[in-house]
Amino acid sequence: MTRELRMARSRAILTFVLAGLMCGTFTVRIPALTDKLGISEASVGVVLLAWGLGALVTMQSMRGVMARTGSRAVLRVGAPLCAASLVGLAFAATLPWLIVAAVLFGMAFGAVDVAMNAQGSAVERAYGRPLMNGMHAGWCVGAMGAGLLGTLAIALGVSFTANLTLVALVSAPVAYVLSRGFLQDRAPAAEQGSGHAGQDSRRSRRLPAVVYLLGAIAFGAFMVEGAVADWNGLFLRNVIGAPEAVAALGYPIFEAGMLIARVTGDRLRSFAGTRRLIAASGLGTAVTFTLVITTSSPVVAVAGMALIGLTVATVSPMALSLAGTSTPIPGPAIAQTGAMGYAGLLLGPVVIGFVSHATTLRLALGVAVVLGVLIAVAARFLPREESRLDARAARRASDPPGAAQAPRAAARPSATAGLPASAGLPAASGVPAPAVAEPLELVA
Repeated sequence: MTRELRMARSRAILTFVLAGLMCGTFTVRIPALTDKLGISEASVGVVLLAWGLGALVTMQSMRGVMARTGSRAVLRVGAPLCAASLVGLAFAATLPWLIVAAVLFGMAFGAVDVAMNAQGSAVERAYGRPLMNGMHAGWCVGAMGAGLLGTLAIALGVSFTANLTLVALVSAPVAYVLSRGFLQDRAPAAEQGSGHAGQDSRRSRRLPAVVYLLGAIAFGAFMVEGAVADWNGLFLRNVIGAPEAVAALGYPIFEAGMLIARVTGDRLRSFAGTRRLIAASGLGTAVTFTLVITTSSPVVAVAGMALIGLTVATVSPMALSLAGTSTPIPGPAIAQTGAMGYAGLLLGPVVIGFVSHATTLRLALGVAVVLGVLIAVAARFLPREESRLDARAARRASDPPGAAQAPRAAARPSATAGLPASAGLPAASGVPAPAVAEPLELVA
């Protein structure tokens, strides 16, 4: 394993941390934003919707961009722009300008989200074993760090504008420096100019059917996450009757459960396989959410939030990881899966709100139970054979310590030897090229 590959992995993880920090900083200081501009909760909802729609539009349009430029180039430009757009939010003086700034922040974040997942997939394939859950754990660390820094800023009397500006000024140069160590995951220029370019372009537009199935699975997982993020506090306080201080613990405990699951998720995936783990996670989500919405005990409900985090946390990273192995170039497939998943994050709280208005919040959150079951059912239609990452990880786990490592390293092709040029790395880089999985097929 080369130094360049280890550097690419660490920088990909740090990019997830940075993205979580930037988004978390904005959401944590929303109460200060309402005080600054004197806007209502409904107006905040419009701002958040504008942010989400901006991200969704960019994600959906990233398929072609990722195929042509690769994640490294997108992150080199998009991550600093995401930090710069945070400054726009900080200095927005009126609601209309705030909405415009939120759209721009969402568009920049959408590009970063797709590109960092594509880079994570490239690193994962180069390593030949599951790593995506660990990278998403970096997001949890960044979001939790934003909460701690936001709390400190509030205690010190730092304003909303100053808080966001300081985070942006630190994040922009750090994001650019991190991008200098990423792997290349686009088609080399020679291939782009060859007669096969038209065929590759058509292939990038015609994604395998399994990508859309994985997008549906990500949609369900993100919808569950969005329901917990936006509604857990009101559910714990108004329905369960927990004191406000106890209700406020629901989301941090949920995030802590997600962090634990994602830190350990890659090893569990290597042991159980992607298909089985997604199915088990879906059923676990349904069971734990049923426990939460049927209890009348605040202690059980708050503890249940941690269990929901533990069960649902690995689904979306595995869906994105598997999408990245379904095509020679991971970017377009991850862009499609990510866009479908993010739509669930946007629609989830809205659907819960409408159903709650028509019935009760307890019954409305039952939607998450249904989604958990649907995730488990959808996993049945994923490829029965192990993904290449799962198979290689299983072989490594079964080898005695130190056994067969030298022969395997010797047998590994240097740079891009024996791989399609669309997935290769420059031969001079000394970094093993990401393994290209065979296209995945749906099974009945």
